[in-house]
Amino acid sequence: MRELCPWYAITVKHQHEQSVRSLLESKGLEAMAPTYRGCRRWSDRLKELELPIFGGYVFCRFPYPERIQVLDTPGVVKVVSFGGKPAEIPDAEIAAIQTVIMSRLPARPWPYLKLGDRVCIARGPLRGLEGTLLREKDRLHLVVGVELLQRAMAVELEVDMVEPARVLRAAV
Repeated sequence: MRELCPWYAITVKHQHEQSVRSLLESKGLEAMAPTYRGCRRWSDRLKELELPIFGGYVFCRFPYPERIQVLDTPGVVKVVSFGGKPAEIPDAEIAAIQTVIMSRLPARPWPYLKLGDRVCIARGPLRGLEGTLLREKDRLHLVVGVELLQRAMAVELEVDMVEPARVLRAAV
């Protein structure tokens, strides 16, 4: 049963995120390549496009021993691994990304941050998510990401949606 398989990040060729996602789904695999609406400027015009939030990556859930069906997909470069071992992405990180996308709130790529206040969303469509709270000018953003890739995304919040996250302290 595929839903019990872990998620992996797959490196793909430049601008192949959506085609790889479609091809993986046509093979019966669960794949995800989140996008956002962004503008690109050419010399003669400005155009709004669907752009990848995690450029160069597609997330896919599959049994690792059957990885050849993923690696044989046109546009796929490799499965992200460290020290020769495939790097599984925690389900909670994928679920956070899916929740942000399904909320339809404006989201966009964001530089991955390690520092910042951890917050929990108390109200609204993102209720229950935890992430890093950032302030940009006069707006608040929640940053959620994939630590393995050191990539993140930000979603705009209202101040009344946020409360401090509970911090678990290890016994010393």
